[in-house]
Amino acid sequence: MKKKEVGPTPDGRLAVLEANRRLKMARSAHAYVRGNTLQFYDWLATGSGDRLPQGPPIWICGDCHAGNLGPVANADGKVEVEIRDLDQTVIGNPAHDLVRLGLSLATAARGSDLPGVTTALMLEQMVVGYSEALSSPRKAGADPEGGNLQPIRLILEQALSRKWRHLAEERIEDVTPVIPLGSRFWALAESERSAIEELLQKTAGLAALLSGEQEKGTLRVLDAAYWMKGCSSLGRLRFAVLVGIGKASKRRYRLLDIKEAVCAAAPSARGGEMPEDNAERVVTGARALSPFLGERMMAARLLRRPVVVRELMPQDLKVELERLTREEAVAAARYLAMIVGRAHVRQMDLSTRKSWKAELGRNRSKSLDAPGWLWRSVVELVASHEAAYLEHCRRYAMA
Repeated sequence: MKKKEVGPTPDGRLAVLEANRRLKMARSAHAYVRGNTLQFYDWLATGSGDRLPQGPPIWICGDCHAGNLGPVANADGKVEVEIRDLDQTVIGNPAHDLVRLGLSLATAARGSDLPGVTTALMLEQMVVGYSEALSSPRKAGADPEGGNLQPIRLILEQALSRKWRHLAEERIEDVTPVIPLGSRFWALAESERSAIEELLQKTAGLAALLSGEQEKGTLRVLDAAYWMKGCSSLGRLRFAVLVGIGKASKRRYRLLDIKEAVCAAAPSARGGEMPEDNAERVVTGARALSPFLGERMMAARLLRRPVVVRELMPQDLKVELERLTREEAVAAARYLAMIVGRAHVRQMDLSTRKSWKAELGRNRSKSLDAPGWLWRSVVELVASHEAAYLEHCRRYAMA
């Protein structure tokens, strides 16, 4: 049965997307921080970033808030916690990822009505966890243990138990091969549908990318829709595509995310050689920082724009830090910083790791077991984002 056409036309999408982005950012200060990456980069550009230590030029996330970390599966179904969104990845200063993560954790703590001392403890444990990754990269990011890491352990256990039907019910609301149009998925223009079919039929190596499928000439686009998803990425091309592999009697289904790659706002290190194509940049950074995710991504072009094609796996989830206790917040800060450290340390030799760890250990005060630059940066950013969040609510949420 033909689906009812739902959602704005391609020409009318931008206004609807922007309205949704503003409303999502008004839900909480933490949501505002997650959705407003440009304010963080503006802070760096004003000279505040000059006070940060200059770490070795490596691939960084560029937008390392807590919501961009979580369980990720490789093509064989093995699961690890990794950075899961690399839109802003660049060769840059690893200190930027630490400050961005610290800001995110601090606003999450405020959203849980935790006292300010919790933020200080979280930043201390961030440095501990990150330093542990620099010292023992093979041990870093092991399975979370202890009652205080219960929120992370639960989401990891949930990821390990998920199958295709869970992804289908969550993303497309059923296991039938149709993407239901509605508030999240919108009808495509005919030109968009044709371009997607041409891309997926002509892209070499796509079948092998999909969970190790090796069959050729059997990939078929079953359905596709525009995907209203994310926050900071709203307004770009974003498509959900349901594909079938194999003959109808033995067909396997895969759900793809096709996302436009735009110029990174995150500042890059001088002299860092990165691909000029933005999709190639995202994929290269993903493979350096998050191998499980990177191996399931490829760069392409769609409607004359660079896009990243990624298979969605049932095990891919994001860490949600809502209503934490003080002990859980502090433990989560250590663990997530360790994950970020593990992503960074993959790109460093032993000498670089030692010198970067020594640099991080400088400028600690007697009252705070964390570098002064990290504490001052997070305090400044929390204050500026809190004020901007309230102004955002006054201007948009009330309207």
